[in-house]
Amino acid sequence: MGSAQVEGVLGDAVTAVGGAPREGQERMARAVADALEKGSHLLVQAGTGTGKSLAYLAPVLTDAVESGRRAVISTATLALQRQVLTHDAPVVAEAVRARTGTRPDVALLKGWNNYLCKHKVAGGYPAEEEPGLFEVSAATGGLAGGEPPAVGERGSLGEQILRLRGWAEETDTGDRDDLVPGVSERAWRQVSVTKLECLGGRCPMLEECFPEQARRAAHGADVVVTNHAMLGIAAAGSPNVLPEHDVLVVDEAHELADRVTAQATGELSAGVVERTTRLARRHLSGASDALERLDAATEALRGRLEVVPDGRLADGLPAALRDAVVLLEAGTREAMSAMKGEPGGTEEAGAVATARSAMLTLHEVAERLLGDGVPARRDVLWCERPRGGLEQPRLRIAPLDVAGPVANHLLTGRTAVLTSATLALGGTFDPMARSLGLTLGDDGGWTGLDVGSPFDYPRQGILYLARHLPPPGRDGPSEEALGELVELVRAAGGATLGLFSSRRAAEVAAERLRAELDTPVLCQGEDQLPSLVRAFAEDEATSLMGTLSLWQGVDVPGPTCRLVVIDRIPFPRPDDPVRSARSEVVAAAGGNGFMTVAATHAALLLAQGSGRLVRTTQDRGVVAVLDPRLATARYGSFLVRSMPPLWRTHDGEVTRAALRRLGATADSAPPQPARS
Repeated sequence: MGSAQVEGVLGDAVTAVGGAPREGQERMARAVADALEKGSHLLVQAGTGTGKSLAYLAPVLTDAVESGRRAVISTATLALQRQVLTHDAPVVAEAVRARTGTRPDVALLKGWNNYLCKHKVAGGYPAEEEPGLFEVSAATGGLAGGEPPAVGERGSLGEQILRLRGWAEETDTGDRDDLVPGVSERAWRQVSVTKLECLGGRCPMLEECFPEQARRAAHGADVVVTNHAMLGIAAAGSPNVLPEHDVLVVDEAHELADRVTAQATGELSAGVVERTTRLARRHLSGASDALERLDAATEALRGRLEVVPDGRLADGLPAALRDAVVLLEAGTREAMSAMKGEPGGTEEAGAVATARSAMLTLHEVAERLLGDGVPARRDVLWCERPRGGLEQPRLRIAPLDVAGPVANHLLTGRTAVLTSATLALGGTFDPMARSLGLTLGDDGGWTGLDVGSPFDYPRQGILYLARHLPPPGRDGPSEEALGELVELVRAAGGATLGLFSSRRAAEVAAERLRAELDTPVLCQGEDQLPSLVRAFAEDEATSLMGTLSLWQGVDVPGPTCRLVVIDRIPFPRPDDPVRSARSEVVAAAGGNGFMTVAATHAALLLAQGSGRLVRTTQDRGVVAVLDPRLATARYGSFLVRSMPPLWRTHDGEVTRAALRRLGATADSAPPQPARS
């Protein structure tokens, strides 16, 4: 695959979408082509506006038709997956066809329960055990008893289920994301199954099975588009969920380690054991010992978890809890053995498959809790009480580190390209390379490349570091910080995205702004997040206050977002069990646990949060950080180097004057005063 060929394909694709040549995009395409040629791993930081999807698709699709090597492309968000699958990949595939005579085949692959199960819709599985779940009333359009619609959902649960049944007769894909408007998770469970629940070859509707069709298409395709959840399953030791492939492209790679960790996190509570036992009870009529052990484990867990304090269990299970989990492990093992017989009808088969799947999941968690993962520092264990007190306490167990599984199951034996707008933290790729397992392998090594951004950050924006404010405390924003926030939003005339470290801090800020300003203020939690973001984007005077999902998930170009306020450096909570354990391990090995874990976590979020400001070459504005430690602490320079290189100042009046001028003429550039 020659560089001229790749550059030609990229040029054709850029022209087809009405774009113009971009140096960073071209550099990235050449680097990806070189990595494919050498069989090495590549980390590419490509700033917003680079056009990174076309930059990796051009060499990857060209290589697929010329070398026959299959590629898997993974994204973290649905929006990017749709963009790649329905827009960018078809454009590049056509450009490849024009230059090579062969059009690469691109297919989509998701987890099993993302697809509608026709056999379940036809009655092949039992309804959930919640009373009345399928008693749909034609008179009310809802459940018997008239269950009200959930906030933000289109119709009641009964209406959603009726709509799903009608959609099942129309859809060609069965893909949940093709259903518009969507339905709640509870409604979707009525028409989908997990891979473990699937009857496989015994299913009478196997030839019509949507997930099977998706897998057949993926196994025959040149390029497969998937998501980070699927990579997490593969990294957890189930590589067969993906077709054989030689090339892996991870877009939004900064999220991969957390997604793999989440996929490998197990959970146990008395309620989960009780529901699983209830699901399996009628299939265990001859297994009284199993039922006795499961019932005893439920009661033991319920009582003993109530007295276990929240937080990390660094020494593993306390003795009383361990006894309960021993009972659970024995009961689940005996129950699975008792359910091995072949059931008669297909509905009975579906019921047994559902029960056995739930029991297997429970058994695997019990085995893991009783294993040596926690004392050997491979796993982290903690007790958690969900907020609000309505749910029961639960045990959670997560891998201490996912670099090894990522390296062993995702990277070894193939070329990997990992890209994002945020990969170089503190000016270096090393922290991200370590977290993604690139430093563990010796199969070709890795290279880091920053192709820059098409934005002129120092001329498009200001970074205001409010070093005069008091350091943030535990009780939310200080009076001084709230006063600073009010003055900044007043100067901006609204148009503010507030990024806060907690829901309570966002609510306090919103309350103060509403009390002192006459511009509209929205707060996360008051409506569905997409509705809030849409309202924020449509009204230049509106401000939006929120927490973590806004730090990474908002793309609002233009004058409706000309001020981004960050209340404090987003370090992980000191009691975060996984990150505190990782920090201890680094420190025990002689490293700096704070910089390796906490500062790196904060750097990534600061880069993502401050990146909300400049989304196009026309955007202008201010990022204001109300935490003085960013300007005064020794680690501050590491964090600032992770953020876009905006023009920096500590002068509040200069900042507010710039915002007032932007408010008066939203399309003008912010002034560039002499450095103070």
